[in-house]
Amino acid sequence: MSHSLAVDIGGTFTDIVLRNSDGTLTVDKTLTTHHDLLEGFFTGVDAVLAKAGITARDVDGVVVHATTVVTNALIERKGAPTALVVTEGFRDVLVIRNEHRYDMYDPQIEFPEPLVAPETTFGFPERTLADGTVLRAPSEEDIEALAAELKAAGIQAVAVCFLNSFANPANEAMVAEGLARRLPGVFVCHSAEVAPQIREYQRASTTTVNAYAMPISLPYLKRLSQRLAGEGIGQTALIMLSSGGVVGAETAGRNPVRMIESGPAAGVLAACHYAEVLGLDRLMSFDMGGTTAKACLIENRTPLVTGLFEVDRRYRFKEGSGLPVTVPSIDLIEIGAGGGSIARVDDLGLLKVGPDSAGSNPGPACYGRGGRSATVTDADLLLGLIDADNFLGGEMKLDLAATEAALGRLGAELGITAVQAARGIYRVVTEAMANAARSHATDRGVDYRGLPLFAFGGAGALHACGVAELLQSSSVIVPPQSSVLSAFGTLVTPVRLDLVRSDLVRLDTVDWARIDDILGALEQEGRAALGEAGCAEADVRVKIGADMRYSGQQNEVTVTFAADPRATRDVRLLAEAFEREYRVLYGVNPSHVPVEIVTWRVVVEGPQIRFHAAGRPAVAPGKPKGRRIVHAWADDQPLDVWRRSDLAVGQTVAGPAVIEERETTTAVPPGWTASIDPVGCIVVTKG
Repeated sequence: MSHSLAVDIGGTFTDIVLRNSDGTLTVDKTLTTHHDLLEGFFTGVDAVLAKAGITARDVDGVVVHATTVVTNALIERKGAPTALVVTEGFRDVLVIRNEHRYDMYDPQIEFPEPLVAPETTFGFPERTLADGTVLRAPSEEDIEALAAELKAAGIQAVAVCFLNSFANPANEAMVAEGLARRLPGVFVCHSAEVAPQIREYQRASTTTVNAYAMPISLPYLKRLSQRLAGEGIGQTALIMLSSGGVVGAETAGRNPVRMIESGPAAGVLAACHYAEVLGLDRLMSFDMGGTTAKACLIENRTPLVTGLFEVDRRYRFKEGSGLPVTVPSIDLIEIGAGGGSIARVDDLGLLKVGPDSAGSNPGPACYGRGGRSATVTDADLLLGLIDADNFLGGEMKLDLAATEAALGRLGAELGITAVQAARGIYRVVTEAMANAARSHATDRGVDYRGLPLFAFGGAGALHACGVAELLQSSSVIVPPQSSVLSAFGTLVTPVRLDLVRSDLVRLDTVDWARIDDILGALEQEGRAALGEAGCAEADVRVKIGADMRYSGQQNEVTVTFAADPRATRDVRLLAEAFEREYRVLYGVNPSHVPVEIVTWRVVVEGPQIRFHAAGRPAVAPGKPKGRRIVHAWADDQPLDVWRRSDLAVGQTVAGPAVIEERETTTAVPPGWTASIDPVGCIVVTKG
């Protein structure tokens, strides 16, 4: 029997999944230990190994990890002193940004403070022209002088980002190598190896984020590898990336900017995995955890992927208010609507929920750890949707009295009862999630109406039916082990790396020899990374795409080509692929306008992971374990409470009802019916 291990560290809980080669899963959840993430990591690992009755030495399969370590460092500004080295005369690139205002009617908009202050941004005498010609090469004397300044300033990480280095990285690479040689122990990266793309500010921001996180990510992953070996686990950890792939710890440590959305990406990949198994071409994944809720559109069993996203937004839902990162990432909409999201009364006397979260410390009031604010979890508890004595299977007792006090205070501010306040929180947070999903789909030209909602995360199944109803969907799917599905997703994700490089060219002037060089270099880099992660050369697959636009446009459309364009060398096929995607988004094609490629994209991935059923439905239909009073849909409504493990394939449960399992609860509202499918999913349908 082979055993594989997955650990996903979230904002509130750390999820652990142990999978045997026969598909059997052993899972656990433990509170995230933000002061030392590895403490919670190994607390959970020890618990799941004890449950399975094995030792660490029995883990002989893969060990996969998704973590918030980079996100935490950025949001909390816990990185090491970092410097940015730019072309002389461009020291204000991080302050000026791109001069876009994300809300043109608000004169008081705010942006996050740059990760690197102006006093630690250094101009360097060099210049590369837009066509890649080196006008002025760096001198050893200038590199020596810069190294002395950085050393005197106590800098521990350096980002190098020169003008037009995506066209020719020679100057950048020379300076980065010279600094690394002269400053041992200082972490150095340059933009041509992190994000070789056009648009100076986005490239500088991405490289700065990477450098800022390197002194945290590399030691963290090194400590993780050492601790795994010390515990007797001989496997090297694979790290989940934002793009939906996994790579070796060394590659991930050098590129921490690729790990920012690793946990949410894993959940989406698990949803795609189930889309294949269930034969569904279209889904909307809905992941509601302790801190946030995330939604992602899945078309043709594949998630949408974006080449630009933001971190540390001043306003969580305002695009443009954060730090841009130009690395491939699964295209998610994320809102502050998790179980720990705090409810409050705003200046207008209205009930608001989130985006602030109680996290794991102190956590919601019901955790009994000192939290006094009413949260979504407190509302779910007071409404009777979750059982104070059955949280985490009874291992973590909830404090109902603290919940009643917190919601009583909130209700008093609103002039209503505690139960009415709880019901208001439930409805407000459900509407917020549905509204975000609507906007996300509409902005991408996707008709969301009727899409099945694939619900997971610790709180996902509690709120999914309400969200689905607002999205005009009549079907919710709750997979087995839904509360730890992101951790499970890392185990069904192939080894993969997404690589990009800008090279602006019109299709009518394409130089195929240059394209061969660009794509060949990206493919070689990807194959090397997959080899480090243990993927056999024969198992590697390569997909090619590009960011394309009509000449004169500012924004691009990402296109994935059905076949390698180097095989046919036919620019008409490239243009047709672009125009199909453009028509989907905008409904028209100005075909008289020339088309140009801005950025090439190469995806290098290993083999797909074979599916093992994660659920073990009961053999014979079960009966309710009891009844309790719930206030979510009506006052003092008695309903049946079922154990998920007691439900057999084909068995139905008419709402209103509650289906409990150790780590989560599925709420079946009035007018909805739940049934168990052959894979073990709970399928809740309206009517």
